Amino acid sequence: MRTDRQLAIKMRSEGKSYAEIFHELKIPRSTLSGWLGNLDWSTHIKKRLSILSNVNSTIRLRELNRIRGLHLIRVYEQAKKEAGDEFKRFRYHPLFISGVMLYWGEGDKRSRHHTRLINTDPEMIKLFSLFLRQLCRIPDQKIKAALTIYPDLDEKECRKYWSWKSGIDETNFTKSMIIQGRHKTNRLSYGMCTILVTSTYLKVKMLEWLQTLPQELMKRQYYESIGREADMV
Repeated sequence: MRTDRQLAIKMRSEGKSYAEIFHELKIPRSTLSGWLGNLDWSTHIKKRLSILSNVNSTIRLRELNRIRGLHLIRVYEQAKKEAGDEFKRFRYHPLFISGVMLYWGEGDKRSRHHTRLINTDPEMIKLFSLFLRQLCRIPDQKIKAALTIYPDLDEKECRKYWSWKSGIDETNFTKSMIIQGRHKTNRLSYGMCTILVTSTYLKVKMLEWLQTLPQELMKRQYYESIGREADMV
């Protein structure tokens, strides 16, 4: 009758991994390492299993990435559809028009994941924040802000000022960026403020609105339909 050690050696010679041998014989890995680790053919098997494991891991990762990619495609298609439905609902809404046009002029169009706008005017930041909260339904805690200020400015005072003016809570402000001004006398007293939402879903919608709204605003039918809606009220 074969002992566990003989069985372990036989399984190893057949190309089994330590995990497979443990699963079948319940022999601890430390014991298996002592029995099999110094055998030349076992070392070769270990290298072969390691290579095979790396290959399998790469295949699994590619498959996971493929599945994730298909899922994201469906999610972003849903975002585009939602953007179209919301455009029909808000196309005459002053806050919607203001928010999209502000982003068209001042927003970041390159990033895939960030809806980001930077400006020196607190009222503009406040208006865009209102657009994000009321029409885009972004929770307050998801709306972040960051300051760009000069070295001689008091960061706490600047943050307090922008929070008061914009309506964004101070706890939502992230680390400020310190820059050197080109002109010592002609500088901003409180720096610049960036308002940011990290959401690819929102960014997909925003880019859809940027393509649709300017085209609508240049159509005569858009203004005629406004008049018809006013007559119906």
